[in-house]
Amino acid sequence: MLLGSFLTNVGIYDIIVVVVTLFIAFIVIKWVTYFIKKTGTRLDIDVTVIQVLREIIKYTVIAAALTLVLRQIGIDVTAIALSFGIVGIAVGFASRDIIANFISGMFVFADKSFRVGDIIEVSNKKGKVIKMGLRLTTIQTYDKKIISVPNSLFSTNPYINYTGSDLRRVDLNITIPYGLELDETLKSLEGIALKCDWVLEKPKPKVIVKELSDIGVQLMLCVWTNDPWKVTESRSLLAKEANKLLVDKNAEKT
Repeated sequence: MLLGSFLTNVGIYDIIVVVVTLFIAFIVIKWVTYFIKKTGTRLDIDVTVIQVLREIIKYTVIAAALTLVLRQIGIDVTAIALSFGIVGIAVGFASRDIIANFISGMFVFADKSFRVGDIIEVSNKKGKVIKMGLRLTTIQTYDKKIISVPNSLFSTNPYINYTGSDLRRVDLNITIPYGLELDETLKSLEGIALKCDWVLEKPKPKVIVKELSDIGVQLMLCVWTNDPWKVTESRSLLAKEANKLLVDKNAEKT
């Protein structure tokens, strides 16, 4: 009975207004998103700022459109607010977890802990930040998996920003056979590291003797680079150079 009465009170004009309102809201969101993206690119605004602005505007337009739609079909939004209270509406509409994610997202944005393009790790999930939203942060792993991380995790769990600093250390584990002269090999490894154009002279490359194993001496070659985005690639290049050196030394020995 109540549903039939409600449908009777909603006329064709009201339905048209609702459809037009939702259509305009959709167009506004698309247009504003395009405008912000273009303007941000032209003014060289940080991608993180652009994405957060898009999220804020999107939810604001959606809230305004829903308010107009409810009023058009005869639902008094003011009365609902007075009946349940502003806090009650927020909890009922968003839920506790969504509010926590929203607040955490705002703190991450304000603190500038990381931004779009940074490589981060949280809760054993590591990847490149490709999108920062008010509820979720999206990262892409090295094997192209997409992971959506609730922003509340960043306020309850420690996380690592691997690209937060331009200076980054690259470590390479190496095993040399006992037959090679240790001190000479250590100096040779430091020498080949300095020949790499991406390796910084300061801090100076260093070889650390870790332990003695059944197959040889366990070493760690530590070098520094000012390109934190290519740590994996740099480690691979360093490994190739170290392998060439060890092959040549073994050949000289025989």
